[in-house]
Amino acid sequence: MSASWCIKNGRIIDPANDIDRIADLLVVDGRIAGMDQPVPVDVPEIDACGLWVVPGLIDMHVHLREPGEEYKEDIVSGARAAAAGGFTGVACMPNTRPVNDCATVTAMIVARAAEAVVRIHPVGAISLGCEGKRLAEFGEMRHAGIVAVSDDGRPVRDSQLMRRALEYASDFGLPVISHSEEAALSAGVMHEGPVATRLGLKGIPAAAEAIMVYREIALAELTGARVHIAHVSTAMAIELIRAAKGRGVRVTAETAPHYFTLTDEAVLGYDTNTKMNPPLRSASDREAVRQALADGTLDAIATDHAPHSILEKEVEFDLAANGIIGLETALPLTLALVRDRVIAERRLVELLATAPASILGLAGGTLRPGAAADITVIDPQRQFVYAADQVVSKSRNSPFLDQTLQGRAVLTMVDGTIRHSLLA
Repeated sequence: MSASWCIKNGRIIDPANDIDRIADLLVVDGRIAGMDQPVPVDVPEIDACGLWVVPGLIDMHVHLREPGEEYKEDIVSGARAAAAGGFTGVACMPNTRPVNDCATVTAMIVARAAEAVVRIHPVGAISLGCEGKRLAEFGEMRHAGIVAVSDDGRPVRDSQLMRRALEYASDFGLPVISHSEEAALSAGVMHEGPVATRLGLKGIPAAAEAIMVYREIALAELTGARVHIAHVSTAMAIELIRAAKGRGVRVTAETAPHYFTLTDEAVLGYDTNTKMNPPLRSASDREAVRQALADGTLDAIATDHAPHSILEKEVEFDLAANGIIGLETALPLTLALVRDRVIAERRLVELLATAPASILGLAGGTLRPGAAADITVIDPQRQFVYAADQVVSKSRNSPFLDQTLQGRAVLTMVDGTIRHSLLA
């Protein structure tokens, strides 16, 4: 398949290079050649009139379930779902079976990723087995291919261990991604509030997130290291992050589309596809998340793609596994923020491409000449029904099934090779 293309008449949005204009983008041998360049003979054209041409989207927080739970998802199937959603790269969390806490597991993931249609960036565990007792070997995993460390799915309860993790990770230029949750307060199954009381379900207070976010900020301030806060869901946590950034603390943060789209009201039908951790929060929390995306307090949007089979989801709400899939719905849900004038088109690209690349130290997130041709072409007007039989992921655990969504990736290109296309 050709690795040279001329993508014509598209709206090129590249925040890293301060570009937002209609132009032709030339790709030669898998690399960006530039805009409005002479087109070599026999280079095929792609008509992008009315479409956005942006740096390939990067999801910095996914669960691909391999090794150990491939019946839910695997690296190859997750990569296909990512390409369908417009992502050219994903960072996969380490809470697999076995945990990615050593170079051997990292190397296995990297080898398997060679079969994937998008770039796979492994995240290593902070602690052995994600048990929060002993630090994993960051250096060996870094050499094998990790781009960050996290015990995602579990908080690091020991503050001294977390301090050492921040210091140790700094030696290797690795960001530490924090699952910020005070476990003693998190024994519930949904957000603590009137809806939980009405449903008779045990709640998780917003303070459970905020307390641990405060600790991570304090440790980052103490050590001078950088920390990244995963899946922020509460106004309390956002205020802490905003104040810390104002003091110059090296903290970045992400949220997920379900936190700026849904509230705990979605749980009223006991649909286990609305059960996640952190849980869906109140309407005021949702509004705080939306505003924090607009003002820069939150740096990135990540899906926290968490596939589960019916074995884990078609059970009582209390017993159901946490999490939803999100790779194929993140872009249309974020585009809704643009239509609602919460964020501009440029900001969308920053949140989904430029910032994730910067935080993880990846080469992507740009359309500068010479860069790898990782490109997403977006039709912001295209509507589609997110039907179960059209889902690319192995799993179907989404609260957005059968909804009509607007905006879609119509072409995903990695190294100049088309990995997904809905264009005629």
